[in-house]
Amino acid sequence: MLPKYHHEPFLDFTVDKNRKELEAALQSVEKELGQNYPLVINGEKVETNDKFESVNPADKSQVIGYASKATTDHVEKAFTAAEQAATAWALVDPEQRANILVRAAAIIRRRKAYFTALLIKEAGKPWKEADADVAEGIDFMEYYARQMIELKDGKPLNSREGEHNRYIYTPAGITVVIPPWNFAFAIMVGTTVAPLVAGNTVLLKPAEPTPIIAYKFFEVLEEAGLPNGVANFITGDPAEIGDYMVDHPKTAIVTFTGSRATGTRIYNRASVVQEGQTHLKKVIAEMGGKDTVVVDEDADLELAAESILTSAFGFSGQKCSAGSRAVVHEKVYDEVVSRVVELAKELSVGDPSEYGMYMGPVVNQKAFDKITSYIEIGKEEGKLVAGGSYDDSKGWFVDPTIFADVDPKARVMQEEIFGPVLAFSKAKDFDHALEIANNTEYGLTGAVITKNRDHIEKAKYGFHVGNLYFNRNCTGAIVGYHPFGGFKMSGTDSKAGGPDYLILYMNPKTVSEMY
Repeated sequence: MLPKYHHEPFLDFTVDKNRKELEAALQSVEKELGQNYPLVINGEKVETNDKFESVNPADKSQVIGYASKATTDHVEKAFTAAEQAATAWALVDPEQRANILVRAAAIIRRRKAYFTALLIKEAGKPWKEADADVAEGIDFMEYYARQMIELKDGKPLNSREGEHNRYIYTPAGITVVIPPWNFAFAIMVGTTVAPLVAGNTVLLKPAEPTPIIAYKFFEVLEEAGLPNGVANFITGDPAEIGDYMVDHPKTAIVTFTGSRATGTRIYNRASVVQEGQTHLKKVIAEMGGKDTVVVDEDADLELAAESILTSAFGFSGQKCSAGSRAVVHEKVYDEVVSRVVELAKELSVGDPSEYGMYMGPVVNQKAFDKITSYIEIGKEEGKLVAGGSYDDSKGWFVDPTIFADVDPKARVMQEEIFGPVLAFSKAKDFDHALEIANNTEYGLTGAVITKNRDHIEKAKYGFHVGNLYFNRNCTGAIVGYHPFGGFKMSGTDSKAGGPDYLILYMNPKTVSEMY
């Protein structure tokens, strides 16, 4: 039996040992830059002539690596491999499947500095954010391993005289995994190992900006003992292979994290029954948010300012949980806005490989162009009180930007920007604040800063989000502590890192035997 689950600790980089270890790991990653990375199909490394670059967002001239571009023929071979491996993998003792995850977690733990350094380089994450990303990936493996052991014998049923009844879980089938670039390790790992430990086979297609760290993790799965064909590694152009994977009649589940536009497209396509398809596909989708920090007149205002700042600007606002909206009671509004602006002006922005940098770049030119266009929109919709500057001459850098006095229905208050842009709106009272907080199509995370118990009780059921936090920031969910997923257009509220998650990858089955 595995020991009780505890989440992986975050490192303190003021400790010399931790700081020097990561500095050495960054040097090690530097020496590996520019290599070629293949597909992996049925355990075979397949390198294609057609490749795409993964670049350092802080220095776009620096190529992290070259990933092979898969064609639909490669994808078809991967489906064949996954189908051939499926029967044997489903029959493997669930504890043995769980042990592969635990071994993989142990390998990552020993190489944590390396994976953290690679995230800093490939995803542009500052040290603390990258360290937390890797820790969360370890957490997913450790947590889902234990969850599978709990579920392996099913759930209890009543039996009658002469009849024995069981309720068991069986693998659902081939799972297409489409993770995001913003948590290029944690979410990629979690959405890959959950279907695997549940007994399914997998096609993993990592996000285009961050394929190299996904490949390095795939190598760890192989090292930990995952059989050939059980997981297959497919990189390439979404336009060429994405729809093909979703539409494929052998696909049983699609697990996706990304934009609302892509998520709803996948949901729609997966509903179509293809020729030769003998089942209905499941879609597990997390599609983003427009998340709000609410501050009432009874709040600790310093805590409010710090919570708003962390929620809005951690990892340059590139989190679906980012608090890109602050709704503040009119009595304390000016004081809170003023303090957040003061704190934002103290934030450092630059190359995240440098120790102590708070914000790095945004991920690529597409993100930079989108975010900066919203900054220009914000200048028309509100009062620019901080930031507003940006520079893509070397990397894709955007300063922390704050707009005050924004109408709750303005575009910068309604649309997901996915960058370091924060908008403030004023509320007349707490009911008005909740009304504004609920006025978007999203419902992922939210935070309420208050000392008022009545307001806490009202928000519990009146603030319509999947993850609601009181007197803290609205980002930073921990596996097993804060199961994560949202309402409305934020997705299927699948609660990653929670006790119901693995069941989504399995089909419940009733077995009744007469004696």
